[in-house]
Amino acid sequence: MPIIVNIDVLLAQRKMSVGDFAREIGLSPANVAVLKNGRAKAVRFTTLDAICRVLDCTPGDVLEWRPDGAEHGRE
Repeated sequence: MPIIVNIDVLLAQRKMSVGDFAREIGLSPANVAVLKNGRAKAVRFTTLDAICRVLDCTPGDVLEWRPDGAEHGRE
């Protein structure tokens, strides 16, 4: 999929656990895992707003677009 979710990178940079992050944005750790692993089919704007607020970032920091195949080094 050409949409890459960078939550794991942002959490690591901020030394924040998934549990703490989930609690602060109001989602279950299981739903955060779905987002983090790129398995989500959609993200509510209110959730994206909470993610950006808690991580002090922009939507472009959280979500990245890459052409098909680029995530595996192919373009």
